[in-house]
This record gives sequence, structure tokens and C-alpha cells, in this order.
Amino acid sequence: MAIRLIVLAAGKGTRMKSALPKVLHPLAGKPLLAHVLDTTAGLNPAGVTVVIGHGAQTVQETIPHNVSWAMQTEQLGTGHAVQQGLQDINDDDQVLITYGDVPLTRLSTFQKLVDACHAKQLGILTLYFDDPTGYGRIKREGGKVTSVVEQKDASPEELTINEVNAGVLCVNGGCLKRYLGAIDNNNAQGEYYLTDIIGLAAKEGHGIEAVQPMDKWEADGINSREQLAVMERIHQSNLALELMANGVTLADPGRIDIRGELVTGTDSMIDINCVFIGDCRIGSNVVIEPNCMLINATVESGTTIYANSVLEDCVVGENCNIGPFARLRPGTQLAKDAKIGNFVETKNAVIGEGSKVNHLSYVGDATVGSNVNVGAGTITCNYDGANKWQTVLQDDVFIGSNSALVAPVTVGKGATVGAGSTITGDVNNNALAL
Repeated sequence: MAIRLIVLAAGKGTRMKSALPKVLHPLAGKPLLAHVLDTTAGLNPAGVTVVIGHGAQTVQETIPHNVSWAMQTEQLGTGHAVQQGLQDINDDDQVLITYGDVPLTRLSTFQKLVDACHAKQLGILTLYFDDPTGYGRIKREGGKVTSVVEQKDASPEELTINEVNAGVLCVNGGCLKRYLGAIDNNNAQGEYYLTDIIGLAAKEGHGIEAVQPMDKWEADGINSREQLAVMERIHQSNLALELMANGVTLADPGRIDIRGELVTGTDSMIDINCVFIGDCRIGSNVVIEPNCMLINATVESGTTIYANSVLEDCVVGENCNIGPFARLRPGTQLAKDAKIGNFVETKNAVIGEGSKVNHLSYVGDATVGSNVNVGAGTITCNYDGANKWQTVLQDDVFIGSNSALVAPVTVGKGATVGAGSTITGDVNNNALAL
């Protein structure tokens, strides 16, 4: 049996009050739909069909995953939506049906649903609530699930049931096709309910296994920006707990944002209001002070990043000091023991071992050797209005404060540039340039 997915993602999301399709709103920097597809990829499905409608072209252009697309041009209910995604379903498939706006269901929960599914049994996700208002109720007879009744169609007695349908289910492909062909829209909303297949399966004598998630938020869908914000904090809290379990100290687990992947060593410390975007990696014994942002950055062990610094698409070696208020732009590479001080900006710069750019300087399109000192207020004049040019500072160079190095230029090994100089030509080894 092969596992195949149908992901329902056709809704407009009216309550979001947005031109952006609901399933593309970001959670931790990634579209809601992408969370679902990334998690379910762990099931190694034979195929994934995403049913789209509102903003279909935008959804297709935004989601890079290898999926099949199905269109739901009319919003006639969840049963109708699933019908649009049947084109790749075989009779012996295990079909997992979930939603593009339910982003945090665990892989283990999906796996339990798949394990519960075979030719004569369905797996459905259910929850228990003290106040089940708004949810479809799970009806049982003799302990066995017999049907799902929606809130608007429920009798006063049925409304007292506190086991509710979470909407996610797994069903045999042949059964799914047969059941969907038998449902109707004779209900309070005039829609084709996917949940009606539960009653049809029970009447055929098929088993229905109810599976509960570890946490109720796994089944939470997002229909408003308020709900999105709540889910963001849940997700960030989970990531923070994982970091601490892996040996990282967080000054406040409620004040960190990870919008991508953060891989860490042990005994590192992250202070408040730090944001990690994209693919970030930090080693062991790293200290990151408050209000820092790392974007696709690698920071090796023993490095300290002082407050209010931004590192983007860069690699920082061991035992470096950065900041405060430093900006490392794309292409920056620091060897071990390098120092980038306050209000220093680097871009496409390779900084050698033990070298220092301490204060109020700009080093761009440059190769800096080892044990170089760049004085305060120094800039590499790398752009002539049309092209970028390289500056090379060889080992043991000393650049005095408030100097301008007009590229292309090379300052030779051991040379000294006096404070306030504008250097427009190469400087020989061990020379003094003024």
C-alpha cells in the first residue's frame, strides 16, 4: 500500500482580511502550507495533491514542493474539495487528508493515523473539549464511532458530546471514492461534508479508530491574524524548549524567534530578542547578546556577538568578537580571533586571523590578512560608480584612523598608513604611507 496525501488549501481566509491566500501567511517565516508539506514529507508519500482555489496561481508560484495541483473553483464543502483531488488516488492507497492551514500537526500524529488505516478501517483525529462549541461531534454507539454531526446540524443532546472531530483523517482509496460518490449536501450549510464518510463507513461495518494528538494545538487551524499570532508563540515556545534540551541557555524562552533552522552546540547563551532567519548554525560556548539578528549565518565556537548586531550570509570563526552595533553583510568571512567592533560594516570581506576592525569603519570587497589593525573611521572606497574593486591588506598592516583606501589597492605586508591618509596607489611592504 502506498501513502498518498490530499491537502485542502482552497479557502480564501476572509477573516485574515488579506490579499494573500491564507495558506501563504507565514508562521516562523515559512508559509502555513509549507509547514504541512515539510512535516508530511516524513511519511515518504507516493504523491501529494494540493487542492487550491483562491489565489491559486500565487500559491503555485510560492510553494516549491513537488506536488500535484487540483482546482476547486466552487467552494461547496470539504467533501467536494477532496473530490477534486482524486485524480492520482489508487484503490489500494492509504489516503491521508489534511489541511493547508493546520501547520503544527506532528509527524508522529500523522503516522498514527496512517497506521490505523487499512481496507476496512479509517483513522480519524479527535479531541476532547470542555466546551466543544463550533466543532463537529463524534457520535459513538457501544464505544464505537458511528458518525460525525456538525454543530449546525446537531440536536440538543448531540451538542453535549465533548469529543470533537479535528478534520484530519486517513482512509482507503477505493473506499474514499465510493463514499464521496454517495454523500449529499442535505444539511444546514448546503455543503458536501467530508465527515459524512464516517457514517457511511460505519454502516458498511468498517472500523473507525479515533486517534488523539499529544497536544490540542496540533489540530488548530488558522483563520485570523490573532490565531496566527497565538500559533507563532506556541511554535516558538516549542523551538525554545528544544534548544534548551540540547544544551543552550536562553535568557528568556519567550523572547527568541527562529524563522528557519537553528543548529547549535552546547553551553551557548542567547539573550533576549534575538532573531534567527534561514539556515543558522552556532557552535559551543557562543554568547549572543540582546537584540541580534542572524540570517543564514555560521558562528563557530567561543565567539561573542555583542548587542544589536546583524550578521547575514557570513561565516564567523572561533573566538571572534563582534559588535556591539556591528553589521556583517553577505560574503563576510572571519578567521579565528578576529574582532569587528562597534558601528563597523563589512561586505564581501575576508578578515584574517587576529585582525581587528574596531570602530566606525567600512570594509567591503576586501581581503585582509592576519594581525591587521584597521583604525577608527577607515573606509575601503570599493565602488567608482560603475564597478566594484578589491582592497588587499596583507599581514601585519596598520591602518591609521580616518583613512580612505581607494580600490583597487594593495597595502603590502608590515606597511603602515598614517592617520587621515587617502591611499590611491599600492603601498610596498614595510613602507610608511601618508
